[in-house]
Amino acid sequence: MGNTAELLTRLAIGAILGSVIGYERHVHRRPAGLRTHLLVGLASTTFMIVSTHFVYFQHYAKEDLVTVDPSRIAASVVTGVGFLGGGAILRSGLNVQGLTTAAGLWLVAAIGLSAGAGMYLVSGVATAIGVVALTVMRKLERKEDDVGRYRVTLTLDAAAPPRAALREALAATGATVGATEYERRLDDGRVRIAFQARLPRSRSDELLDALERQPGVRRIQVELAAP
Repeated sequence: MGNTAELLTRLAIGAILGSVIGYERHVHRRPAGLRTHLLVGLASTTFMIVSTHFVYFQHYAKEDLVTVDPSRIAASVVTGVGFLGGGAILRSGLNVQGLTTAAGLWLVAAIGLSAGAGMYLVSGVATAIGVVALTVMRKLERKEDDVGRYRVTLTLDAAAPPRAALREALAATGATVGATEYERRLDDGRVRIAFQARLPRSRSDELLDALERQPGVRRIQVELAAP
């Protein structure tokens, strides 16, 4: 049977290391903060301890034939944390937020599993690298990451204003328009225009407002474009 003090030590380390990541998220006011990360670290550590040690607490006799697969519970933890991380991802207008927080929860689950397995050095190094990625590297990110890239497709009436007027309206929002695809239907005269626009994410709503105010616009489709 595993040493009780050793198991309790694993629980404490998993919770403490999880809370280290959670504190960084809490400081930056992310959807999942200190308590959430602490609980994820504690829970994943507990799952790992149960997975690796539950057989010792079942009082099996020596002649009993028992097969144990410690990896099954660990695999289920990874799947379960994926659903939890999905709840931290928020969509605001055209922007998606919370991906880093979701990745942090996934990392904390891995830290907890390694702490629960008694791999203290691995869990400690993973925590240190995670903190560096969330704090130090935040300052090294390029300002370009604050720029959103959107694929815009418009359907306009035949009597719509010239494209130059549309470009001026988009420029007023701070958007930079790339190469434009142009298509005119000969049967009804409607025009389809597709282009990529780049502008600060904080001004994405202004882009939508500018497009909706344009006369002759009958359909607007805006999608996030690949970087």
